[in-house]
Amino acid sequence: MANNLRRIWETDPEAKPKERKFSNDYVGRFRSGRLVGKQPEALNEWRVTTGDPTVADKVAVLFGGSPEEWDTDKEDNIEVLTASKSVEIVIDGSAAVDASMKKFGFGGLEHHCDGVVYLSDDDPKLVGEACGCPALLQDRKDRAKSGKGPKPSIDISFKLADAPELGKFRFNSGSWELVKTLHTIIEDIDTAGGADEDGKGGVPVRALLSIERVEYTTKAGRDVAYNKPAVKVTGAYEAAQPLADAA
Repeated sequence: MANNLRRIWETDPEAKPKERKFSNDYVGRFRSGRLVGKQPEALNEWRVTTGDPTVADKVAVLFGGSPEEWDTDKEDNIEVLTASKSVEIVIDGSAAVDASMKKFGFGGLEHHCDGVVYLSDDDPKLVGEACGCPALLQDRKDRAKSGKGPKPSIDISFKLADAPELGKFRFNSGSWELVKTLHTIIEDIDTAGGADEDGKGGVPVRALLSIERVEYTTKAGRDVAYNKPAVKVTGAYEAAQPLADAA
């Protein structure tokens, strides 16, 4: 009797629920915000999304919160609203930090550069040529805000220091504040990890991935408050157990 429903899809195979498949690259994403209706909401603690219930359960144990399903058509359909503003992570060298400027339109990626030259384009002849972005940071921000220019896209891949066996997570940010410290973060990773001249080699490093609250009063007397992501390198990861062996 217990097996009566095993053949239920034989007469209507198109209605059979599709097996959920997950990416091999990342087991989850750290997010500093969410959409409430159509309005973006900045969060004070990390939000983690994943498609793996085991990963979600472990994240909840480590950082608080409880796994819940959320409305998405992506594979990371489980979210954990953690109670942690800062988490200790392991970054496998500065190559794990990818940063560029991107502008998307209805047809996909329209502009991709490093602020000076094109990194990719439909016309391969433009790659390496001047991208035309303004020289001053404020001008770049103004163009991005108006929708006429690209904005930052910073990707950091990492493992959790307390559970490296879970696999790699990803954090993506468009924060201009993070852009201001990015060169220091990369230098600190290379220094702590002992990277060679090509930025390769070395050992993984420990770092704190945090959501920091910034509050100040302008000269005009207006109170301003916002959250920003921050990465602080704290030292080399234990060389006695290479990160690759911990996975």
